[in-house]
Amino acid sequence: MISAALVALAGCSSSSPAEKKEAATATPTPSATQTAAVAPQGEARKIAQANETYEFEYSFPAQADAVPGLRAMLETQAKKDMAEAESAATAGRADAQANDYPFHAYGYSTDWQVVTDLPGWLSLSATHWEFTGGAHGNSNFDSMLWDRKADTAREPLSLFTSVKALEAAAQPAFCNALDKQREEKRGEKVVRSADDWMTACIGFDSVTLILGSSNGQTFDRIGFLVPPYAAGPYVEGDYEVTLPVTPAVMKAVKPQYRASFSIMR
Repeated sequence: MISAALVALAGCSSSSPAEKKEAATATPTPSATQTAAVAPQGEARKIAQANETYEFEYSFPAQADAVPGLRAMLETQAKKDMAEAESAATAGRADAQANDYPFHAYGYSTDWQVVTDLPGWLSLSATHWEFTGGAHGNSNFDSMLWDRKADTAREPLSLFTSVKALEAAAQPAFCNALDKQREEKRGEKVVRSADDWMTACIGFDSVTLILGSSNGQTFDRIGFLVPPYAAGPYVEGDYEVTLPVTPAVMKAVKPQYRASFSIMR
């Protein structure tokens, strides 16, 4: 089951919901995405609520709306998230009044986007954003696959034999690509050290995996969405690394799903 859990905020000075999504992009870059293979029959959806206590938005694309089971799942999650957001914001306002400090309206958003739309699968990614009155809002990522044949949601990692197997196949290339992006942002060479979180080669338990396609038929790309603080300071924002499906990656795929993958040529 896909969770829409939001990231806790650190900080003490005030800000505003207007700066939401500052640290992370809501839509994966074209390197990890591909145009839809199936024309959507639904409509893009947005569930929203705004008042003096909190602002809430939950959106998903037409391709997701066109799948009844997926639409129902996302609508249920949106209602759950809104109830939790309202509860937290109401408690925050009450605490501010009780302790005589300024209250700034909380903000929450979840934005699902299509990564790729294949005959057998719909691949989605989401950016979650939360502001709870601190120095700035914060963001995190989520992802899921809709298995059209089984009519059910699956986590991308569930298509692989294990996280460790995928790390063995892809982590060296992932960390080399991550370091190149770190160097571009920092303007200096990155010397990797396991003792320094800002240069360490991070594990796949710290990233969100997305599956993409360049051919519109099979998964031949794997993407890794890295939220702020996971690979560097907040000011660096998020990172995204896209790698091809290689023979080593293919071996890490569970046998029953290998027909849905292909080695990128």
